[in-house]
Amino acid sequence: MQRLRSLRHRFWFGVSQRVRWSRGAFNETPARQLPAVAIEQSQRITALQSRYQVQFEHRMSSATGTNNYEYLDILDRTWAGSGLTRPSGGVVCDVGCASFWYASALQAFFQPRELVGIEVEGHRLFRDGRSRIDYATGYLTHLPNARFVVADYAVCALEADVVTAWFPFVTPSAILAWRLPLSLLAPERLFGRVCRNLRPGGWFVMVNHGHREAELADDLCIAAGLRRHHRLTEQGVLSRHRPSPAIASCWSRP
Repeated sequence: MQRLRSLRHRFWFGVSQRVRWSRGAFNETPARQLPAVAIEQSQRITALQSRYQVQFEHRMSSATGTNNYEYLDILDRTWAGSGLTRPSGGVVCDVGCASFWYASALQAFFQPRELVGIEVEGHRLFRDGRSRIDYATGYLTHLPNARFVVADYAVCALEADVVTAWFPFVTPSAILAWRLPLSLLAPERLFGRVCRNLRPGGWFVMVNHGHREAELADDLCIAAGLRRHHRLTEQGVLSRHRPSPAIASCWSRP
């Protein structure tokens, strides 16, 4: 069954790569105000707004804005518990960024000189007639130092001071759930490329679905030559909707 699903995904992946359809940048209608949430969630969002001087809902829908606060919260709590100095001012490269809807959260936290999102399926077509690159272009409109690259990161030579990977694929079920063919599942090559692209003194920040997936990813990172410095396992108030905890970890290249 997995092979059959993979064949179907490979067909549609090939179609999107050949057609490369685009209707141009799509900008969400700003929510201006977030919906009511639990008091502890509201307090956490207010704290993040003050600390990083952001109000995502002024440029995004309420759902996208709320998700950006969650990603910013994960980064903030990860570094707060690590005792590490937060990197800033360098090149940040995000692996498998989808439509890069969370670019604003990365921008707020790392304050990079250059922000690059890499996505292998950047031309996926959605039901509204728009493609993933249309959405990504819209999310990056107000970030002049950011760009969206359609490529397979496993074969992409791009040096960076920080590499981030939010829920990278390490199992067949995960990549099939994302409607991608099994031929793109190459975690050994992926993490090997992360290690090669990471500049001396740089950081690799990874977030995984739950403890089991985090352990699998840890083994792959270690095999690639990366060294773990910190892991965040505590679930934040903004991540309570997740069936599995978001496990964040910080790695360096020895």
